[in-house]
Amino acid sequence: MGVMTGCILIIIFIATLIRSTFGFGESLVAVPLLILFIPVEIAVPLSVLISITIAGIVVVQDHEQIHFNSAKWLVIFAIMGIPLGLLTLVYGNEQFVKLGLGLLIIVYALYSLFWKRSIKLESDKKGWLFICGFLSGVFGGAYGINGPPLVLYGNMRSWSAKHFRATLQAYFLIASFIGMFGYWYKGLWTITVTHYFLITLPVVIPTIFLGRYLNHKLKDDSFFKYIYYGLIAVGSILLLQFFIKIQGI
Repeated sequence: MGVMTGCILIIIFIATLIRSTFGFGESLVAVPLLILFIPVEIAVPLSVLISITIAGIVVVQDHEQIHFNSAKWLVIFAIMGIPLGLLTLVYGNEQFVKLGLGLLIIVYALYSLFWKRSIKLESDKKGWLFICGFLSGVFGGAYGINGPPLVLYGNMRSWSAKHFRATLQAYFLIASFIGMFGYWYKGLWTITVTHYFLITLPVVIPTIFLGRYLNHKLKDDSFFKYIYYGLIAVGSILLLQFFIKIQGI
């Protein structure tokens, strides 16, 4: 096994462990690091194929933990938001969108960590499903960052760590299939992408089970604290990307 392949497998292991443990966040690890070794047009479809694999296994494993009604409406409203996200990607100022999104994510995570009087929902509410699902579609369409609005909804519904992980995978399974269809239609799902995918499977599959084990060991309060710290990291990465780009102009 070459050095490059070894590095790719390490990246996939870390990204898969994050996704399988917490339910989201692997794309911010996988894609930026993978493109150091392989072209972006291979890295992105590869990341989506792995996302489908993780989501599919988790859905089979933990289907009893899924809030199917929540997942259904989040997907429907996300699909409505994707076109706006794509327009933002094509016509918006990428750097200032990243700045605003990064600040928004950090402020929300800090609020959730240190201000306990947050909104709680006893049952699904279409208004909040629309807001969180639609924003997830917008963020996902623009930058592939679907997670933060889903965290907001899961927190308001007081989902357990198991329910949070499983429900998000039902969402991501459908969203990733849609994304992969788009890559296939555009000719981006190539033999090379499939080759790298098959190479990573021996790492991905056992790591999914390791992530499930870690997820089930986390207490719900601790779980969401880790989620919020993860969101702060996501927001910080976006801010760092903004300032690096500004410095380079």
